[in-house]
Amino acid sequence: MSYLKNLSMPIIPPHFDASARPNCVLGVDPGLNRTGYAILERSASQPVLREGGVIRSTAGLALAERIMELGRGLREVIDEFKPQVLAIEQVFSTTKFPKTAILMAHARGALLFVAADAGVPVVHYTPTQVKRLLTGSGHASKEQIQHAIRQELRLDKVLEPNDVADAFAVALCHYHSMRGVILDETAR
Repeated sequence: MSYLKNLSMPIIPPHFDASARPNCVLGVDPGLNRTGYAILERSASQPVLREGGVIRSTAGLALAERIMELGRGLREVIDEFKPQVLAIEQVFSTTKFPKTAILMAHARGALLFVAADAGVPVVHYTPTQVKRLLTGSGHASKEQIQHAIRQELRLDKVLEPNDVADAFAVALCHYHSMRGVILDETAR
């Protein structure tokens, strides 16, 4: 297995038929070394944490092989949990570290391919959208995000590593974005 568990087709807009698949959101924080993933299940009153983990690539391998490891790891997660949607963080770049954004884009491309190949719809969120939805501020710190996740999921401690916490943040962002859509549809 190419990922470690740390806890117990088309790209379409977020307005899709939520009953088309099991009631499960897969959040992904893409990275070349470590890609965090998070599985949230929708319940009547709150999101339920099902699993979180990290898909790792082997540092000594060629880039293409590392990308393949990430893709295979995500395929295993999708095959096991059969999520209704994959929510993923968009690539951001800074002028100080442009190579980091390029490497993350390689990893993100492999992950998007696997989701599309498995027929899982993909929704993209910027880091600012995730922070704003979870904390009310688009400039929230990692600590504020961690606190919001811990409160939302009623956890005793913060999630680690950060890759897993960031994946849960993206999954929670989608959960709350879709909650309004689902409530609107049930009111009709």
